[in-house]
Amino acid sequence: MGTVFSFDVRDAGRGRRRAAVEDALREAVVWLHRVDAVFSPYREDSQISRLDRGETALGECDPDVALVLEWCEEASRETGGWFTARPAGRLDPCGLVKGWAVEQAARLLREAGSRSHSVTGGGDVQTTGGPAPGRPWRIGVAHPLLPGRLAAVVSGYGIAVATSGTAERGAHITDPHTGRPATALASVTVVGTGLTEADTWATAAFAMGPACVARLEAREGLEALAVLPDGALRRTSGFPDAPEAPDAPRAAPARASADPGEWRPAVPSALGQQ
Repeated sequence: MGTVFSFDVRDAGRGRRRAAVEDALREAVVWLHRVDAVFSPYREDSQISRLDRGETALGECDPDVALVLEWCEEASRETGGWFTARPAGRLDPCGLVKGWAVEQAARLLREAGSRSHSVTGGGDVQTTGGPAPGRPWRIGVAHPLLPGRLAAVVSGYGIAVATSGTAERGAHITDPHTGRPATALASVTVVGTGLTEADTWATAAFAMGPACVARLEAREGLEALAVLPDGALRRTSGFPDAPEAPDAPRAAPARASADPGEWRPAVPSALGQQ
C-alpha cells in the first residue's frame, strides 16, 4: 500500500508462548502481503486495480473485497459523504484498508497470547495493553508544519492512533464534494480503540476540515486533534494528550482558534466492531 509496517512485541516470553507469538508474527506478515496484493492501488496487478479497470468482476475477487467495499459505503453514509472509496475518481479504499490490515495483524498477536504490543502501518498505530506493567503507550504525533517537532503525545492503553495530513505525501486527500485536494487542515489525528474506525475517520475528518473537531466531539469512542495551516491546534475535550518525557522532541504550543462552526452528529458506527 505504498508504506512500511512494523511490530513492537514486549511480552513474547519463552518456550511455547514465544513460539506461538513468533508464528503469529509470521502469519501477520503473510496477511499484510496478502492485503497489499489484493487492495493496493499502487500495484497494477492488485485485485482492486484490476476491478477498477473492469478487467475482473467483484464476484471473482477475494471475498474481503466485497466486504471492504461494503464497509466503505457504510463509512460514506456515516460521515455524510466525507469518506469515499473513490478519491479523485479511482477505486482506492486504502483510507479504510490500511487501518483494518494493521488492526487484524494486532489481533493475530493477541490470539497467540501477546498482551503487550503495537503494530504500525505508515505512522498509524494499533496497540494492545501497555509497553510494561503500569506504563501506558506514548505515541508522538508529528507536527505537520515543524519537521522534527511534535504536535502532541498521545498516552493510553490499548489505543489506536491514526493521522492524515500533508507532511509526508503533500495534498493527496481529495474533498469528495468538490473533487479538489482538501487543504483546510495540515493534519488531523484520531484516537480510538480500533484502527479501522480511527483511520477511516481520520481520512474523512481531513477532507471535512476544521468542522471535524465538533463532529468528532459528538462521536462516542473517538477523540481528535487538528492542526490548521496556520499552526493553530483544535482538539476534542477528551483527547488523551500526555506530558512529555524530558528528552522528547518539544511539542508546539497550542493556540486559540475560532469556533469550528456548524456540524451535525454522526450515525453510530459498526466499523469499530469488525
